[in-house]
This record gives sequence, structure tokens and C-alpha cells, in this order.
Amino acid sequence: MKKTFPLIVFLISLQCFAQNDQKIAFQKCKYELAVSYYEKADFVKAIDLFSLAAKIKPENEIGQEASKKVDTLREVLRKEIMHQAVGTWKRSGSQPVWASTAVNVNDQSNVDEIVEITPNEIAFYTMDKKTKEKKLLRKEDLVYNDKNDAVSLFSEIILSDGTIWNCSINEKADVLRVINVAVKTENGIEKINSNNEENYYVKM
Repeated sequence: MKKTFPLIVFLISLQCFAQNDQKIAFQKCKYELAVSYYEKADFVKAIDLFSLAAKIKPENEIGQEASKKVDTLREVLRKEIMHQAVGTWKRSGSQPVWASTAVNVNDQSNVDEIVEITPNEIAFYTMDKKTKEKKLLRKEDLVYNDKNDAVSLFSEIILSDGTIWNCSINEKADVLRVINVAVKTENGIEKINSNNEENYYVKM
């Protein structure tokens, strides 16, 4: 029995080492794939893979380097999407503007719902269709969600009511889609996995 116990310990240690070695190999694979996307300037795919590599073993050299890449790409991608987002947008509804089922909510109202975006602020207005007079509803500081477990690592914003919205813009940069992916509470961030509220805006 005394001889058997050290053997068991050795086998367990060997198994743990093998598992650890597999994790490092998997991490290295994801990191190298991320680098390949980075070199092709596909930064969206690259940041997701770097983030995954960083989470596998955050304490080793690959994990730390991957984490730095995530921080760098986050800034690059935010500048890119902000360049497209700055300006005035009109809400078109909760369905894509190209969808056959889409109904422009503003067609049933006397006012248009308007959003003005600057690098530091989002302003919400209503605008009278006839007079074009705008009424300010509220202003929000532009606050990003920097949590690494976010749906998107670079394009989520947090509003003052705690709602977290993922923002994306189409290739022509004339349609903005926002979807409520989570809410920030006293207990932390709670993800919304179904029946997410979403809105579409067209650039004016």
C-alpha cells in the first residue's frame, strides 16, 4: 500500500501536467491564429481570439501578451466605429430597414426620434416633422463597457439607467443597430440572452 500511494500521486501529477500542456498548446494555437488575423487587418476576429488566448492562462507570457493586444485593438476598433458613428441618426424602428416586415415607427407619429452622437456624448431628441423643431429629451456621457466577458470587446456602451447596448454599423456606414445585451446592477452585470430590445437608426 505504501508503494502504491506514491505511484498514484505520480500518475495524477502526470495527468495534470498533460492537461496543462494541452491548455498551453491550445492557447498558443489561438494566439497564433489571432496574429494571422491581425496581420490581415481583420481586427474584429483578432481581438476575440486574443481575448480567448488571454483567458486560457492569463499568468503566462502568451496570456500577458494577448491581453496587451486586446487593449491595443480595443482602442483601434473604438476609434474606427466612432469615426462612423459621429453625426445625427433617425430611428427607423426595431427591424432592419431592408426587412419586408419593417415598419417605420416614425411614420405613425408626428415626431421623429433623433440621436446625435459625438466622441464624448449621446443626445436624444424628438423632432417635429412639420416644423423641424427639436426637443432635447436627455444627454448621456459616452461610457464603454470594458468587461472582458462582454458580448463585444469594443462596441458596448453603458447608459445611466444601467442598460448595456452593443452597437454596430453596416459597411456603408448609414445604418446603426443597437441591441440591449445586458444590464448593470448592484450585483454586477447581468446578460440578456433572449427577447433583447433592439433599434435601428439611419444616418441623416
